[in-house]
Amino acid sequence: MFQSTAYSGKKEKDYQLLIKQLDALSEGERDATALLANASALLNQFLSDVNWVGFYVWKEDELVLGPFQGLPACIRIGYGKGVCGAAIKEKATQRIADVHAFPGHIACDSASNSEIVVPILLNDSIYGVLDIDSPNFDRFDELDQTYLEQFVSVLEKHLAA
Repeated sequence: MFQSTAYSGKKEKDYQLLIKQLDALSEGERDATALLANASALLNQFLSDVNWVGFYVWKEDELVLGPFQGLPACIRIGYGKGVCGAAIKEKATQRIADVHAFPGHIACDSASNSEIVVPILLNDSIYGVLDIDSPNFDRFDELDQTYLEQFVSVLEKHLAA
């Protein structure tokens, strides 16, 4: 059974604990929906100043909404469209300080002002993305990016098992 842990307030140390929690929660689980659901719930309880945390899964040449925490969201996103589509097209994390300045941004929640999207790749093939939105401008920094990419790496390991 998962028990919520009081984080220390030291960002790097807390991210390291978060990643260990994800690894332990995911151990032995083979169902992708269960893995993504727990990962989104874990991130939602860990991160402050976010209004949406979830996943889009690559199906039939588009991203399709997967498990998430937050308000209802866009169901399908095309290749190269918006921040999520850019992450897939470039196979690289997109850390956007002001989504309103991002050409072609898809506004699923008008309260979102910044966003980070980390691609999920299995054997170098597109699996989907981790998408996190914040009502704060410039919410995500390099440390967030580094550890969210590590979080996704652990998730990829379990999705590939």
